[in-house]
Amino acid sequence: MSIEMPLDRPGRTGFMSSYLEALALVERLHRLLLDVIKDEFERVGVIEINAVQALLLFNIGDNEVTAGELKSRGYYQGSNVSYNLKKLVELGYMHHQRCEIDRRSVRVRLTAKGREIRDVVADLFSRHADGLETQNVLGTGTMRDITASLKRVERYWTEQIRYIY
Repeated sequence: MSIEMPLDRPGRTGFMSSYLEALALVERLHRLLLDVIKDEFERVGVIEINAVQALLLFNIGDNEVTAGELKSRGYYQGSNVSYNLKKLVELGYMHHQRCEIDRRSVRVRLTAKGREIRDVVADLFSRHADGLETQNVLGTGTMRDITASLKRVERYWTEQIRYIY
C-alpha cells in the first residue's frame, strides 16, 4: 500500500496522511505477526504447518466451529479457509465431523496435537505481552486505547460494507 496518494480534499491532508500511514502499518503488523510466529516455530522445531494455520488453531482454541463460523467469528481472515482446514485435518491438528442437523456442514475442533500448537502460540503472545509491558513499550491504558480505536475503525468499515449492499 502506498501512502503517497494524491489528496483531492483540501483541509484533510494531515488526517488523510495519518490514516494512510495507519492502514499501511496495520498491513505491515499483520505480516510481521506471521513472521514472528514462523520464527517461533522454527525455534521450537515445528515445520509442517505455516503461521496462518497456527494462528487459525490459536483462534479456534477450545471451540468447535463450522468453516463458515471461522470467518463470522473473526478467527480467519484469509480466502483459502477450506485448504487450510483440510491440511490441518490431514496433519492431525484438527478433528472434523459432519453436523448432525445440517449434513452439508462440517464442524471442526482441535486435537491434542492442535492444542499443543495453540499453546505454543499462546506462550509466544504471553511473552510478548509481558515484554511490551515490562519494557515500557506500552502500558495497560495505552493498549486499551489502541484496542478501542481499532474496534471503532472495524465497526466503521463494517458499516461501510453493509451500506454498499
